[in-house]
Amino acid sequence: MLFLYFVWISIYMKSLTEQFKVPSNTKFSLSDHDPAFSYGYEKEDAGSVLDELIAETSKLEAQLYASNSYSLLIIFQAMDAAGKDSAIAHTMSGINPQGCQVYSFKQPSSEDYDHDFLWRHYKALPERGRIGIHNRSHYENVLVVKVHPELVLKENNPTIKQVKDIDKQFWEQRYESIRNFEKHICNSGTVVIKFFLNVSKQEQKRRFLKRIDNPKKNWKFQAGDIAEREHWDEYMKAYEKAINETATDDCPWYVIPADKKWFTRIAISTIIRDTLKKLRLEFPVLPKDEMEKLQEAKHLLEKQ
Repeated sequence: MLFLYFVWISIYMKSLTEQFKVPSNTKFSLSDHDPAFSYGYEKEDAGSVLDELIAETSKLEAQLYASNSYSLLIIFQAMDAAGKDSAIAHTMSGINPQGCQVYSFKQPSSEDYDHDFLWRHYKALPERGRIGIHNRSHYENVLVVKVHPELVLKENNPTIKQVKDIDKQFWEQRYESIRNFEKHICNSGTVVIKFFLNVSKQEQKRRFLKRIDNPKKNWKFQAGDIAEREHWDEYMKAYEKAINETATDDCPWYVIPADKKWFTRIAISTIIRDTLKKLRLEFPVLPKDEMEKLQEAKHLLEKQ
């Protein structure tokens, strides 16, 4: 019992943001992360907690937009039915649409394949003052492509003529390209946070069945989803490897429990709020001459 007490203390003394952040200097394993963990929150309190977080984030987003210095890139990765779409919809519901853009990356186009694998993602980066959300991202190139390496052949890479040409060095270079890409945009003022929504295989099955049984959700289900479940273990290894290779202090990964959607949204909103708070954003202060013009304009308006 004493041991369990100290385990409990070690968990809850960490902030929620620290709890789910993957350290850059340790070996990460998905087996250490419970998809049903909820950090002591109760479902009946989720609505009010989320409302408060959204309100705080909305104020911070307004400062981000007005200051026009940083941008924020939020990456969502997950297995199918982990709740990415609903998490984005709920956590960003209070954000001014002017300051936010969402890109959902599907299969690459022929034009995408005529460029390097990062090209289409670089084009979709948020401008200064804005939040960019990538629903799936450049990480697909070390996740689904690693599970299905034949997809690499579509890239027309001059050094890859057949699947057996794809060796360990190929993947190491790809991880390095991702690290360098993220380091570059971070150094240029884009803050990067990466979420992996960690849903269990059992919960994914339950959600798939719900989609099949509910006519209003049939459109969400694709036959290929079942085929991909057969590769579950391969995907978990691919995620572990990708996260281990690309978790840095400047561009961190957060592994979010995703079996309870209501808690997933609380965790994501908390981390986004905390990330924006760290930037110490402020509304711009006008120089003296501009303030004088402002007062002149006020005086003229009051006389009308």
